[in-house]
Amino acid sequence: MNGRGEPSHSGLAPQQDNGYWADSFDASTDWFTPVQPTQQHTMVGLLDAPDGQAQTWDAEEHPSFPPGALDITAADVYEALGPDAEDMLATAEVDVNEVIALLNAETVVLPPLDFTELEPEAEPGLQPQRTQTEAITAWKRRFLKGAVAGVLLSLTGSGAAAAAMDKSVTVEVDGKEKTVSTYDDTVGEVLKDEGINVGPHDALSPSPQAEVGHGDKITLDRGRLLKLNIDGEVREEWVRSGTVGQALSALNVNTEGAWISADRSTAVPEDGMELKVRTLKDVTVTDGAGEPKQLTTHAANIGELVKELKLDLGPQDKITPGGDAKIVDGAQIDVDRISSKVVSLTIPVEPPVKEIVDENMLKGEEKVVDPGEAGEKIQFTRITTVNGEEDSRDVVDEKITKQAREKVVRVGGKEPPNSGVWDKLVQCESTGNWSINSGNGYYGGLQFDKQTWDAYGGDQYAEYPHQASREQQIAVAEKVRDARGGSYGAWPACASKLGLPT
Repeated sequence: MNGRGEPSHSGLAPQQDNGYWADSFDASTDWFTPVQPTQQHTMVGLLDAPDGQAQTWDAEEHPSFPPGALDITAADVYEALGPDAEDMLATAEVDVNEVIALLNAETVVLPPLDFTELEPEAEPGLQPQRTQTEAITAWKRRFLKGAVAGVLLSLTGSGAAAAAMDKSVTVEVDGKEKTVSTYDDTVGEVLKDEGINVGPHDALSPSPQAEVGHGDKITLDRGRLLKLNIDGEVREEWVRSGTVGQALSALNVNTEGAWISADRSTAVPEDGMELKVRTLKDVTVTDGAGEPKQLTTHAANIGELVKELKLDLGPQDKITPGGDAKIVDGAQIDVDRISSKVVSLTIPVEPPVKEIVDENMLKGEEKVVDPGEAGEKIQFTRITTVNGEEDSRDVVDEKITKQAREKVVRVGGKEPPNSGVWDKLVQCESTGNWSINSGNGYYGGLQFDKQTWDAYGGDQYAEYPHQASREQQIAVAEKVRDARGGSYGAWPACASKLGLPT
């Protein structure tokens, strides 16, 4: 409502021509000249007009695109004044149309809006695109509030209206506060005017769309990229402002007894940082033949543990698990101390064997004709020890120092006889025992006496029959049988019992 109790917003009630004071101003006496419709101007001028002529522009001629886009409407004034618009207009005893007229009467010289940069492909006469509309709206919000406040200040003679539109807001960025004076309505607008951008990982309170009032506080906590390396496992986390210790606590990282590459009180920089954390672990280390030792370590893997313990590993030493294995709490680490040396050993060389087949000898029988002589060689052997104990021997080279002399052996080529009958005779004669010596002058399974044994060539096998093999005893027995015309009369009792010819 204005000062006369009439609606001030043209959209709320139709305008009535009731001859109120604004229509009766006299240019010679009143402090401003009423605006004539045919002389309508926008409140925007141009600093550099064509041909270098300083002048103002009509709305239809202004180089900003599109034409008429900068005309001031009642909605623009109400938005500039905010929720107390009616009370401010009433205090100044004007309505919204009078404010628009006064604004257009006082040309404000400002640079033009260059829409060709926003929409380079736009053609003349087309409706503004979204980016153009946003630019126009931002311009009005930025400059109208100051202009409207100036008009109301002129009418009322006090700064109450302007003060009502102005707000004092505290902006805190990463704990640093700054108080700003603004006509903006929302958090986003205030931050934009202050040149503060909000990133996707930043924490902002209140939200950019929230309305802002006098005495409000805007808090922005910028996100920081923390590249964490925890016991060799790398991950990336976004944290807010604060210290290294606070960031690790917020990420639920167990740091009790841990080693951290930066001091816990170090502030996490705005551009982020890399941070290594090594947790404390209990491990058991057995070095060579030594006793197992219980240790605590911050090492993430075996390689780091070797450096931490300053273990001097030889080229053949082996550590289990391997050097890139991750260390966990309770791990068992074994260090095998491995060494090797090459020694020279004198080794006998067995003589090669030459066999001569003798058809008078049964197969399986052999007789050494010449024992020959063993040779010698020097053998170069690598002996490997693990933790002081010999583990293996490997021949790497050898050299013959004495050649061996050949050994000559006669081997039997005669097939052994069918022994089924003889086994029955031995069972009868000596209960199947081929090695029997009862002391009665008869020996072996077939009970030869010494004289018969020697007479039929048994002494070539052994001195006594019981000392010869089964096959050798059978060979002598067959000679005895053949000498008797094929009869088994040399063993009369058992031959008769078995039904053999006598």
